[in-house]
Amino acid sequence: MPMKGRFPIRRTLDYLQKGDIILKNRVKIMTVNYNTSGEWSEGARKFVFFNIPQIQFKNPWVQIMMFKNMTPSPFLKFYLDDGEQVLVDVEGKDHKQISEHVKKILGKSEDVLQAETQAKMQSSNPANFGPKNYCLRECICEVESQIPCPGTKPLPKEMTGKYRAKMAALQE
Repeated sequence: MPMKGRFPIRRTLDYLQKGDIILKNRVKIMTVNYNTSGEWSEGARKFVFFNIPQIQFKNPWVQIMMFKNMTPSPFLKFYLDDGEQVLVDVEGKDHKQISEHVKKILGKSEDVLQAETQAKMQSSNPANFGPKNYCLRECICEVESQIPCPGTKPLPKEMTGKYRAKMAALQE
């Protein structure tokens, strides 16, 4: 894809993945009300320009709507799944302050993010064996083309340790 348009770096995968605002599962809709002119909306304009693409990339289940020039002061409004609404005033704030504030009030904490990634890694890794509640398989014998468990089906004589020791003793 050619790098055309205003700040084409915003559309690169590296830039989109660097976004650090992952909203809680309760957030369903996010609206941004701002003006295209005026110094009080400068932070909101930059927030829309630089941070909204990252938020959309990291939170595909959240509907994001922008309303331009419909209100005298800029604000963000979040609609939660239980019908609650959270209003964030962004008048006169920098886009970095806005993103930190949104992350603080409606973003997932680092502990939650780490727990989610750990659970995702643990359940999806086929090399993990253990109880069915935690892992995909209980035993390696469940993997195709592996030898069945000796407890359910006896091993061939050639594979047992007693047979190998006996054969080694006979050859000496």
